[in-house]
Amino acid sequence: MNRRYFFLGCLALPAGCNRSHRAAQKRSLVSIRRAVAYSVDLERIIREILIEHRVAVRGQNVLLKPNLVEFSTSAPINTNAGFVAAAARAFESLGAGRVHIAEGPGHRRATLDLAEAAGYFAEVQNFEGRFTDLNLDDVRRVSVPNPRSALSHFYLPQTALDCDLLVSLPKMKTHHWVGATLAMKNLFGLVPGAVYGWPKNVLHWAGIHECIVDLRRLLPRQFCLVDGIQGMEGNGPILGTSVWPGVIVAGSDPPSVDATCCRIMHLDPMRIKYLRLAFDQSGIDERWIKQLAETIPAVQRKFALVDELKDLEIGI
Repeated sequence: MNRRYFFLGCLALPAGCNRSHRAAQKRSLVSIRRAVAYSVDLERIIREILIEHRVAVRGQNVLLKPNLVEFSTSAPINTNAGFVAAAARAFESLGAGRVHIAEGPGHRRATLDLAEAAGYFAEVQNFEGRFTDLNLDDVRRVSVPNPRSALSHFYLPQTALDCDLLVSLPKMKTHHWVGATLAMKNLFGLVPGAVYGWPKNVLHWAGIHECIVDLRRLLPRQFCLVDGIQGMEGNGPILGTSVWPGVIVAGSDPPSVDATCCRIMHLDPMRIKYLRLAFDQSGIDERWIKQLAETIPAVQRKFALVDELKDLEIGI
């Protein structure tokens, strides 16, 4: 080896190490835990997940953001109230300073009536005392750096901006416009109806997939707990039918959590536009998403899709 090649080799070595270091930094942990019914000890499972991910909880102001959409006590539209109650107890048991709940439904203005119909008053201790209707909350204008959507800024509720940790608690469902509604799409409920109207069509006109990505970037302090115990397939997120994957999917990186959920649902995450955007079109490399507890093949359940979305299935 002459001096020239030795010198070039020395330059290449740290560059290669830097690439390897950057790749290692991208590695995300996503838990897949079995929970076959809401009657199992959900508080224990969620507490174990939080410990497993070393989530900083003690003394923190934690905001739980479930998915409340429509009045229904029978269809699996909304995040299960018992699941939300278990999450609140788990965070409290680990020393959270405050655990409160907030949502801004896009369809219904009577949010407390919706919450009561979904069983929240019955399941969650002191629900009304710890709940904030984000549709009516004080807001602050937040600029979007390099927006993907047509919006240069969002008006976001002060309750979400002030929390130490935002916990997205979505229901695992199909969605007739974006394919799947999971942790990232759940952030639409943060955008206040008092500013954007009902059903917040401004976000759709500005680019529904792009707004999902922009909102996720504006709220970096997140943890995701996906209610995949009972989900919705077919014409979701409202008119679909019940399906029982029997899982909780969790992690601190929303795109990785949603990509894992899609694979469990037998959907190709790279065919979901907002996930392609979230991963900067570079592809969702399963090697950099490490699943803890269960593997995807062990819990995979093919979700039915409306005809227009059949091409989202894995292998199509």
